[in-house]
Amino acid sequence: MVFSRGNRVLAQHHRYYVAAIAALALGLLITYVAPLLTGVDRSPSKDPIKVGVLHSLSGTMAVSERTVADATLFAIDQLNQNGGVLGRRVEPIVIDGRSDWALFAKKAEELIVQDKVSAVFGCWTSACRKTVKPVFERDKGVLFYPVQYEGLERSPNIIYTGAAPNQQIIPATKWSIDNLGRRIYLVGSDYVFPRTANAIIRIQVGALKGKIVGEGYVPLGGRDFSAIIEEIKKIHPDVIFNTINGDSNIAFYHQLRAAGIRSDDIPVMSFSLAEAEVQAIGPDLVAGDYASRNYFQSVDSPENKAFVKAFRAAYGQSYVTTAPMEAAYFGVQLWARAVEEAGSADYADYRAFLMGQSMRAPSGIVYIDPASQHTWRTVLIGRMTTAGDFSIVWSSGRPIRPEPFPGFLTEPEWLVFLDGLYKGWNNHWAAPSRSGS
Repeated sequence: MVFSRGNRVLAQHHRYYVAAIAALALGLLITYVAPLLTGVDRSPSKDPIKVGVLHSLSGTMAVSERTVADATLFAIDQLNQNGGVLGRRVEPIVIDGRSDWALFAKKAEELIVQDKVSAVFGCWTSACRKTVKPVFERDKGVLFYPVQYEGLERSPNIIYTGAAPNQQIIPATKWSIDNLGRRIYLVGSDYVFPRTANAIIRIQVGALKGKIVGEGYVPLGGRDFSAIIEEIKKIHPDVIFNTINGDSNIAFYHQLRAAGIRSDDIPVMSFSLAEAEVQAIGPDLVAGDYASRNYFQSVDSPENKAFVKAFRAAYGQSYVTTAPMEAAYFGVQLWARAVEEAGSADYADYRAFLMGQSMRAPSGIVYIDPASQHTWRTVLIGRMTTAGDFSIVWSSGRPIRPEPFPGFLTEPEWLVFLDGLYKGWNNHWAAPSRSGS
């Protein structure tokens, strides 16, 4: 059969429209039918993805936690400026926990059950984290926890982006004995982190032939260190190990210096002090002392320089960045990557994609360990300067695998120790305190 030129054109157009309709049908099939078969809905949604930002914006812990909330919001802003997550805007619900862990637990439940958030980024003290932990486990939510802590914990509903004991406390103790002296005085806030950290330190110091020459605590939010400082003056240790948290650090340092104790005489090694607290205390009062962290603002890397520059552009040139801020920042980034890979903002769907998730963070390479949900981190020790930052004097040189339960005791023995603390505080995770933090 012979076709005319016009018929050939019509035939070509017919084949084009048939192919176009077939492609359209295939696209609709992939978009709307395939998700039903796979159980994961990857279709675009105009609804935002809600996340909780749960920190103390008032009370004794606000001096530390406000900065971490800001870093979390900064990371979320960056995601939204780049198109959000799964093509959806990330909507932060910011809650002030008021330095009250009972309130934290109540608000965590509201965020998970009522607001149906994809994740919660928050908490500082271990007393707070341990109080909200059962809520996340019961209601199937997830907490991204950005602060170094005492370990002795694993939860399927917590991602630990701060340091475990072998990534902060243990290496700093060894370094201090090697470089600062063997006679150590322990001072801390009276709750689960300092008590447990000092139990770990006590065992390690004994093994290294050092000596704990004194130990003193004040409640969270406490201001009176006079008895502790008098004891320090009398004993004159080689070094003070400081596990004080929150704005109690301001009172401690002012009273320490007023008593004539200087860093060149009795240096302090701090485990919960960072650039934000140094700024609040006054750099001149802390210069010459030490801190053990996984990040300092002075880290010399392209990623950190970009992070500090962008953060200061958003929040002001005088704003300092800290280890918990950096851990909060990359925690948001790792969450977003896992959600994108899973194609879902539900924790049940994206949890598996968090395991083994890694990135080059401002501090270096970080990696979520699937066995513990803690993060591989590089360990740093810094000496405080009069400029308010830290000069790095020691580094592990590579990320260290997290070990939540130090091998000094068995896991059951550590859990018995924790239970003793809890019951000793009348089924709370801290000694009584006016602030309740």
